[in-house]
Amino acid sequence: RPEEQARASLRQEIHRLLDVLSVVGTDVLTVNRDHLSLRPGVVWVDVEEVLRATTVDPTALALLNGELLEELDGIDPAFDGWLHGERERLRDRARDVAEALLREQVAPEAAIPVAQQLLAIDRAHEGAWRALMRAHAERGERGMAIQAYERCRAVLSDLLDATPSPETQRLLADIRTGKGIVAPTQPSPPPIEPRPEAQPHTPRGGAKVGVLPLLLVGTEEEEAHLAIGLAEEITSALARFRWMFLVSSSSLARFAEATRDETAIRRTFGLDFLLDGTVQRVARRLRITLRLVDLRDGNQVVWSRRFDREAHDILTLQDEVAAEVVAQIDPEILLIESRRAAHRPPHDATAYDLMLRALPLIVRFEKPQFMRAGDLLARAIELEPDYAAAHVWRAYWQIFLVGQGWASDEVGVLAEAARHAELAITLDPQDAKAFAIAGHVRAFLHHRLREAVSLHERALQLNPNLAMAWSLSGIAHIYLGNFDEGERRLKRYKQLSPMDPHAFLFDSAFILLALMRRDYEAAVVAGRAVSEMNPAFSAAFKPYLSALGHLGLLDDARVVRRRLLAIEPGFTVAGFIRSSAFERPEDREHFAEGLRLAAVPLDDETD
Repeated sequence: RPEEQARASLRQEIHRLLDVLSVVGTDVLTVNRDHLSLRPGVVWVDVEEVLRATTVDPTALALLNGELLEELDGIDPAFDGWLHGERERLRDRARDVAEALLREQVAPEAAIPVAQQLLAIDRAHEGAWRALMRAHAERGERGMAIQAYERCRAVLSDLLDATPSPETQRLLADIRTGKGIVAPTQPSPPPIEPRPEAQPHTPRGGAKVGVLPLLLVGTEEEEAHLAIGLAEEITSALARFRWMFLVSSSSLARFAEATRDETAIRRTFGLDFLLDGTVQRVARRLRITLRLVDLRDGNQVVWSRRFDREAHDILTLQDEVAAEVVAQIDPEILLIESRRAAHRPPHDATAYDLMLRALPLIVRFEKPQFMRAGDLLARAIELEPDYAAAHVWRAYWQIFLVGQGWASDEVGVLAEAARHAELAITLDPQDAKAFAIAGHVRAFLHHRLREAVSLHERALQLNPNLAMAWSLSGIAHIYLGNFDEGERRLKRYKQLSPMDPHAFLFDSAFILLALMRRDYEAAVVAGRAVSEMNPAFSAAFKPYLSALGHLGLLDDARVVRRRLLAIEPGFTVAGFIRSSAFERPEDREHFAEGLRLAAVPLDDETD
């Protein structure tokens, strides 16, 4: 502003400051013709405390939990330049103290919190990541050490578009083999060790995904913010899916402003999939069109969706759209990756490749292929015993091994499923899918419903957009007799992923809910739909058959019963009662009575 107006504005603000600060009872500001300053000793300033921190007294480093004056960017170019310099000065001082403090630590118990504090100051500090990995390994927490490496890799990719250094990768290999790592003095739960001939493999794979800032069709400023904000929100939400690697939207922004050249983006960032789209205003509504492009398959569009929403609440719109997008593209990308892995040469397969090959074989529910999936997952675990995702899917496979009636040693399978589920959580305590499946193991196989609910809640805290977790947690609540809560969770699953590739698995919960509410007609409609989606999935036939029995539709029941017994020849009412997860006896009996009315064999000796 012109100098005279600027001076007048400054004087006015000084008077306002003096008036506001007068309640302190002493002068806080020193004001003269040339200077405006805070009086020393009167005001406590967090920045000064951080700058005075030392290795002897480092407590003030905890004050540095964000950017200096983080909401004041963009006021003025000169101010931005000063602010950037002050932020660097403050961060450099804090980093120097934390680095010196970390060098002084010998015991792993002391090194872990110091390394975490250094990472709070500088997330991309590889030395701190290595110290954290080494400390966990020395405590016998190999899974936590490997998790620290995975987080390091994700941070470096997100912030710097870089990969961990050779030194960090060598440390990972040493941790996996136990080379040079001091064993803890106290015994820890023994990890699953590879066979002697197993060799350490290169870091496991995962789909690399990027989200371009959306293209504006129109010039509204609010839409410009939405175009950038929605891309960032989707990227952050996708990062909760542990098997993906994300490139930050800010790194891709220059392509959004220029050519939006998919080939150049793949060449620059090594992306496998790119999410792109447009934002357009239509009267008072916003139309958001999104598409997922497979960059490894000729830039083919593999998923698309259009959202028409009211424009009055941009933040809510952003949250809702991002939630539905990530819930839907996660299973789509996993399905594409699985198909691609199936066509790779079988030699030199990684644990990731073996896991991907197993997934489509599980959900086909054809017994030979299903058992082949179990073998592939066992090989993946043998190859990389600390690979959490392989343990997750092995536990998932064992759920269906029991559910389909194909387990020759059911007691042994129950124990193994629990072991794999619990080990997956230990190896990666940030994996929402691991908690969701562990919860279903507890509910469906072990009938420990309250433990299951707790695990499902943890899954949803880690990733509120995981459709599987909403469906499986809904089933647990139905087993408990909490039908309203079960329905709420099933509706949320369906809202997030209305066209889920594995809908026949999750939609079977709607049959169960309708049966328990004595809405037999709705149960039959849902049962018919689910059984047509996958006629080899036996779990859907059971509540469907019970509903038909309660309705007295014996001709239809005869057909469904024949299909069920072709899959599970030994299925009986008595067996159902023994294995049922329902907490309330009346719910179990109601289900069983429908099976009796549908002429299901009563026990193993009954025709």
